[in-house]
Amino acid sequence: MAETSSPMEVDAAAPPPTALGKLNKGKAPVSDGKSAPWVEKYRPQSLADVAAHRDIVDTIDRLTSENRLPHLLLYGPPGTGKTSTILAVARKLYGSQYQNMILELNASDDRGIDVVRQQIQDFASARSLSFGARPSVKLVLLDEADAMTKDAQFALRRVIEKHTKSTRFALICNNVNKIIPALQSRCTRFRFAPLDAAHVRERLQHVIQSEGLDVDGSGLTSLVRLSNGDMRKALNILQSTHMASQHIDEEAVYLCTGNPMPKDIEQITYWLLNETFSDGFRYISDIKVRKGLALVDIIREVTMFVFKIEMPSDVRVKLINDLADIDCIQINCWYRLSFASNDKLQLGALIATFTNARSALVSAVC
Repeated sequence: MAETSSPMEVDAAAPPPTALGKLNKGKAPVSDGKSAPWVEKYRPQSLADVAAHRDIVDTIDRLTSENRLPHLLLYGPPGTGKTSTILAVARKLYGSQYQNMILELNASDDRGIDVVRQQIQDFASARSLSFGARPSVKLVLLDEADAMTKDAQFALRRVIEKHTKSTRFALICNNVNKIIPALQSRCTRFRFAPLDAAHVRERLQHVIQSEGLDVDGSGLTSLVRLSNGDMRKALNILQSTHMASQHIDEEAVYLCTGNPMPKDIEQITYWLLNETFSDGFRYISDIKVRKGLALVDIIREVTMFVFKIEMPSDVRVKLINDLADIDCIQINCWYRLSFASNDKLQLGALIATFTNARSALVSAVC
């Protein structure tokens, strides 16, 4: 971890209402009504409520308690608790004055240099008010900072240097490589990895119990699997599935999201490994139309299923290498599926790949 800043200092006079009273843009709290998105309704309100990354949370909590909070750069995949963590820090610092002491901007919307020169500069240069015995500094929260233009980031670098005594900056992004090195070096960096399945399951069980939902074991397992460590995605799928079905099981979850069910992937893989080219093409085309499956989802799930099949290592390597050319995870293939080719051609390539793998398996046995 990078070296932290010096103890926070505070100016004497109160900030003018025009500077601190700006409308905060981004992820503002939502009322707990029945219509509220569960992502906001169950957003952690304190650092103790954050579902995972206890090492990071405890470090930030200690720095906050010791009045030595540095500029922060939180990065990682979506739905891993970056915004929730920094908002919890703000609530701990300011309490009831939370809304007056932070400027929250979604940098993907307000991404130009004018925002840095006007809103952020005005807010940072305004003198802050100390609430309670412990002095406080203002907090500027820039969500999705990787969408800011390079000019805006260079301008922000100078603002951070100039107003370090009265303001702390927290940058949140998914791709840290899009943040210029000059900004990265001025912040303490924390990477938020995808959440463990156990943490996602625990949080989902809390929501299920609070909402009184009817969710069986297969439904909960499917939610955890489809979330891929994204807590926001898990809660959105849970809420959407609840709106469509009172009883939430594996089938309801997969029908709501449009993902192919594991049993369908198993059946498709069986056809790919055992049926002729023409029969396999017909069967897979039929299930695609009948169940509304997307070919990119089929290819992704079949690729993961291949790792569970027992086969010689050289055959597996060749099969995975061939699937890489048509796997939607690969950028080139995504371009082909989206723009340059049609589904029938890519489906034919998928079946041909497994036909070659099957021939290799027969040769290996003989």
